[in-house]
Amino acid sequence: MAITKDYFLWLLCTMSLVCMVMTQDIPYEELLTQTQTCPGECHCPYNFPRAVYCDNKGLKRIPQIPPFTWYLYLQNNQIQVVSADALRNATQLRWVNLSRNKITSEGVEKGTLDAMPLLEHLYMDDNLLSWVPFPLPASLEHLSLSRNRISKIPDGVFFGLDKLTLLDLQGNKLMDDAVTAMSLKGLDNLVQINLAKNQLSNMPLGLPPTTTQLFLDGNNIDKIPTGYFKDLPKMAFLRLNKNKLGSDGVPNNVFNISSILNLQLSHNLLTEVPVIPPGLEQLYLDHNKIKSVRGSNVCPVDINEADVNDSTPRLRYLQLDGNDIEPPIPREVITCFRLLRSIVI
Repeated sequence: MAITKDYFLWLLCTMSLVCMVMTQDIPYEELLTQTQTCPGECHCPYNFPRAVYCDNKGLKRIPQIPPFTWYLYLQNNQIQVVSADALRNATQLRWVNLSRNKITSEGVEKGTLDAMPLLEHLYMDDNLLSWVPFPLPASLEHLSLSRNRISKIPDGVFFGLDKLTLLDLQGNKLMDDAVTAMSLKGLDNLVQINLAKNQLSNMPLGLPPTTTQLFLDGNNIDKIPTGYFKDLPKMAFLRLNKNKLGSDGVPNNVFNISSILNLQLSHNLLTEVPVIPPGLEQLYLDHNKIKSVRGSNVCPVDINEADVNDSTPRLRYLQLDGNDIEPPIPREVITCFRLLRSIVI
């Protein structure tokens, strides 16, 4: 029996779909549904059947999303409303990108986000949000809300989000009264929080002890409270560039944290090098008002014992350009920090 061209093409397509089902671990029926219900405005690639690409389409609304979608890309559109109706069938979503739209806080319909029980990554950067959206699904791991107009973190918004490890709130309008122990309560496993380029005058209170990375660049912070880091035993990366820190606002030994690896204090008003923690590996002090570096003042151990019993400070990189320091660096600094590989002056 002769095989017609149309039948051959049908057979080839069917075999291709079956092969893709096998490689993508998606049942054939689900793949077929995804293919048939893919919105006309979007692209649903056969080789990535659980993803729906609706980005850069000039959309003003979210189209009906197929039920077996895991990854949804809606960035770079004109969307104003996150509609519960459009997402009512998409209960398997793991990753949603809504960045660079025109979404307001009022435009996030109630019950839309927490109706996604498997959602792990939510990106809503570069929108028009005024507050952190809520309620949020308990499954969330990464929440990125940078460059909005957020001035409020509602109390209790993070209750139950014990899987959230990354929170990005940079480039908003947060002031000290918005970032409190109550507003951050519930972030029991947070690793990284980005509060850069807001309107903070003080170090944020209420950070969980799991915090490892804290980014505060571009605020108005002029002092660090004594003992601020005693309840942050895992702090490893601290950025305070472009604030208003003077040496009188940095208590002696405030950075003496055994976990800290990278400390950035560039573009501040420091006149002295703070005492450098023994475990610190990278220190950025460029563009301050420092005039000298004396090893006896900044060395965390006795200089004569800097290579005894593994007590050698771990500093490998030191940036000091943009200050009033005249080279060379004093020999006692090199004697203390024997592992230094690079000094920028």
